[in-house]
Amino acid sequence: MTQYDITTRQGLPDEMQALLRILPRDGWQEHPNFARSIQNWMGAHRMFRGLTGQILQDTQDYLEHALEDRTYAARLAHFGNLLFNNLHGHHTWEDRAFFPELEAADPRFARGLEMLEADHDALDGLLDQFNRTGNRIVQLAALEPAQMFDEAGKLRETVDGISGFLNRHLSDEEDLAVPILLHHAMRG
Repeated sequence: MTQYDITTRQGLPDEMQALLRILPRDGWQEHPNFARSIQNWMGAHRMFRGLTGQILQDTQDYLEHALEDRTYAARLAHFGNLLFNNLHGHHTWEDRAFFPELEAADPRFARGLEMLEADHDALDGLLDQFNRTGNRIVQLAALEPAQMFDEAGKLRETVDGISGFLNRHLSDEEDLAVPILLHHAMRG
């Protein structure tokens, strides 16, 4: 079962790559069924990667004293809120609507979609930890700025974990979902 666990897998398990082998990533953009909705969905994934990278960079800058307390707290509140709310909303929609649609179109990949849903459950724990630590930093900026530094170190570790998690999960999700969408001419 470890090949399905987000913490140990190195990519999409072989049996879930049947359509990916026929429809490799480097040909998606030119495929006639590569619809605007697929581009938008993948654009959301790029946004999550970008927000995570921005928060990580801001946190590193703060830890290196390149950002002031209040500036860092304001940026963290803004970008952290965007990441937290949009990522939760995105994967809730996937679990409730998108994955069931994909499974109905191609039941061969039900186990892969279940794997991705399990990733979402694991991601919720990381996001909750991120939210608690991020909110504490924002509050400390007004109440006790001297304590922000230690919390920012904890946040950097959490965001590092989220970044690695998202890189693996979003790549696997795209590698499973996009070939199904293209093969079955969905969402066009």
